[in-house]
Amino acid sequence: MASKRLTFALIQSNLYWEEKEKNLASFTDKINSIDFECDVVILPEMFSTGFTMNTTSLGEDMNGKTMLWLKNTSESSNKIITGSFIANINNQYFNRLIWMRPDGTFEYYDKKHLFRMANEDDYFSAGNSTFIVNLNGWKIRPLICYDLRFPVWSRNQYKIEQNMAIPDYDVLLYVANWPAVRINAWDILLKARAVENQAYCIGVNRIGEDGNGRNYNGHTTAIDPKGEFILNPVEETEGIFKIVLEHESLRKFREKFPQGLDADEFSLSD
Repeated sequence: MASKRLTFALIQSNLYWEEKEKNLASFTDKINSIDFECDVVILPEMFSTGFTMNTTSLGEDMNGKTMLWLKNTSESSNKIITGSFIANINNQYFNRLIWMRPDGTFEYYDKKHLFRMANEDDYFSAGNSTFIVNLNGWKIRPLICYDLRFPVWSRNQYKIEQNMAIPDYDVLLYVANWPAVRINAWDILLKARAVENQAYCIGVNRIGEDGNGRNYNGHTTAIDPKGEFILNPVEETEGIFKIVLEHESLRKFREKFPQGLDADEFSLSD
């Protein structure tokens, strides 16, 4: 049985362009300043560098600086920490989200949809595996930025047992560097993903300006399965935002409105 609730700390922050030491120090201070109990800390996409294509000089292996920081910070704070970085795996680069636990164990997800409009597909390799993590009986599906535009990849699937629809996950989680010029799409799509998948949906974005002159205005948010805001989109402000998700209300809503019983069957291929 799932725990009654999960508490997340959503960190919306400016990023220092291609400066790992400054970013990691900044996030250390922010995580150390969290003054409430929480299960998971969520950082933006490419939190240690910004959304850069400078893979050869900034990519790291799985024993590198960013992974060591994640391990040590998760352990010292006693919190799960998640966010993505540039992973170098035998000179093949991935935009890799890490789910780091305080005991040093971790899982990862490689971004499936690479943002060709910024030539991400020229520098990174795409992942091809779905990833769902279990936390205290909750099932969480982490994804990265541009993945948000692809509803089939994000779609909840169901097992039908005794006329009940059992969904694959309870929470969708997106980490991003989503620019201000397209923020309206971010707001719309996060709501759509929550409603169509009958799941909580969390989006954590950065603020500030990157080294290519792109501006980011945040809109970090959390939405319930009915499409209502748990956290209204936070514009421009740097900060740490607490959200608490209730499993009982999710269960009751799914029982009252069992859309999963009518869901279309499909399969994903590599």
